[in-house]
Amino acid sequence: MTASLAIDGGQPVRDSFLVFGKPCLGEEEEREVLDTLRSGWIGTGPKALRFEQMFAEYVGCKHALAVNSATAALHLSLLAAGIKPGDEVITSPLTFAATANVAIHAGARPVFADIDPATLNIAPENIERAITGRTRAIIVVHFGGLPCQMAEIMEIARQHNLTLVEDAAHAVGARYNGRLIGNLGNLACFSFYANKNLTTAEGGMVTTDDDAMAERIAVYRLHGLSRHAWQRYASRRLMLSDAIYPGYKYNMPDLLASLGIHQLRRVEDGLLTRERYARVYDEAFAEIPGVRLQPRPGDGLNRHGLHLYVLVLDLAHFRVSRNQIIDSLLAENIGAALHYRALHMHPYYRDTFGYEPEDFPAAASVGESILSLPLTPCISEQDAADVIEAVRKVLAGYRR
Repeated sequence: MTASLAIDGGQPVRDSFLVFGKPCLGEEEEREVLDTLRSGWIGTGPKALRFEQMFAEYVGCKHALAVNSATAALHLSLLAAGIKPGDEVITSPLTFAATANVAIHAGARPVFADIDPATLNIAPENIERAITGRTRAIIVVHFGGLPCQMAEIMEIARQHNLTLVEDAAHAVGARYNGRLIGNLGNLACFSFYANKNLTTAEGGMVTTDDDAMAERIAVYRLHGLSRHAWQRYASRRLMLSDAIYPGYKYNMPDLLASLGIHQLRRVEDGLLTRERYARVYDEAFAEIPGVRLQPRPGDGLNRHGLHLYVLVLDLAHFRVSRNQIIDSLLAENIGAALHYRALHMHPYYRDTFGYEPEDFPAAASVGESILSLPLTPCISEQDAADVIEAVRKVLAGYRR
């Protein structure tokens, strides 16, 4: 007999709620933050610079520029690439709204290219079909941390003289053909939001080998000024700052960078832990009818970043919608989440650009059938067991 679901009044699997994406912060971060507070300088300064240098060395690129979000990183990348009104930027419809929003912020039109339904990443052949005379850039999304087919996409960008931006918000630590994500396209943009593999509470980073783009981003991110506050303060003499561009307030303060310095040192160990729990999930879910997993490379050269562990449901096997299934998991005290509804199904993109669900059928289908499960280095063996028990319980309770 199937156990009564908590949403229907039954006993939940857990007594306490398992938070999705709980950050793993330790004494090193606490000491560094306290040191920053006591230093008298909490804005953008020496620790942000140190974090940038560490991150550039980690991913293997010339420049890393810290900003206050991945959204800012993406926006500045398009501006540095010269994207302007009338241009088109191709991206995936299965992503967070910011990926497409930044094209609009730059005055361009976001153009979607459908995903590969197996990998959940943008399909190179669909990018090729979406290119027009107005296309100026491609933003690829490494969904969940799984690298896109970068060799094919880089060749498309080269042939059509397009700027290639990587939305690597999920992909800290991910590898493609032996190279860390962050030095493949022209620019790569990372998120350090609270639930990411590396967190600064809020924050992001742009990486690039292009000196001119790096210089533009450095100026754009802080009001378009030629010198920022720390440069003026550290000089101990009057140093005038000129407004070169109409810039933005996108800088990362030292208080946040203090977290990043130590978070970066833990990325590789954290990814090993994520992989261990992901293998436990894989074994538990692989044989459940109506459940499909995102593939993970196992060849040693390519590595999934495992920011997200997702299930894609075949809803023909269940009596209720994906949303009801997530609600039921939440009632079992499991912090399940949704990443993402396809953007062309959202009112703004649907109404502004006249999109229909069938325009990008793979993204539309996945966007109505995908869910994410808790997976961080902070969860315990018992937490993982509770996730498995709750998923089995809920899916069994709703099976046709």
